[in-house]
Amino acid sequence: MKITENSVVSILYKLSNDAGTILDQSTEDNPLIYLHGQGNIVIGLENALTGKTIGDTLDITVTPDEGYGNREDYMVETVNRSMFEGLDEISIGKQFHAEGNTGPVVVTVTKIEGDEITIDGNHPLAGENLNFAIEVLAIREATEDELTHGHIHGPGCQH
Repeated sequence: MKITENSVVSILYKLSNDAGTILDQSTEDNPLIYLHGQGNIVIGLENALTGKTIGDTLDITVTPDEGYGNREDYMVETVNRSMFEGLDEISIGKQFHAEGNTGPVVVTVTKIEGDEITIDGNHPLAGENLNFAIEVLAIREATEDELTHGHIHGPGCQH
C-alpha cells in the first residue's frame, strides 16, 4: 500500500535544523501517526511522503515556504504589561494564546524590559529549514469516523 490522501500513516522521524541540532524526534514506542492529506503535518513533509510505502526511509529538507513560513517582522510587537492582567508570572519563553488579525495565534515572550514586553507571533521554527530523517512504519486506510473528524482516532482520542 502506498501513502495517498486519507491514509493513516505511522512514521519514525528525527527533525534537525541546518546546524545539525536535533529539535524533535519520535521513538519506536511512540511513532508519529497522522491522517495524510488533511494538513496534520507540514505540507513539505506531507508532499515528500506521498507515494511512499512501508519500509521506505528518506531524508527530506523542508524549506520555510513548505514548513512554518518565513519570519515576519510584523508579528513581533512590544506591548505593555497591562495586556497580561491577571497573570502572575510572565517570563521569557512563556507562550500565550492571543487574538491576531486573522484569528487565534500563539505568541512567545521574547524580551521583558520593565513594563514593556516583546511578544513574537511567528512559529518558533519560522524561517528555518526542517531536516527530517524518516522511516515509514505502517499505512492503513482511514475509518469513516477519522475522515469525518479530519484526524486519526486511537488511544487518548476524546471522541
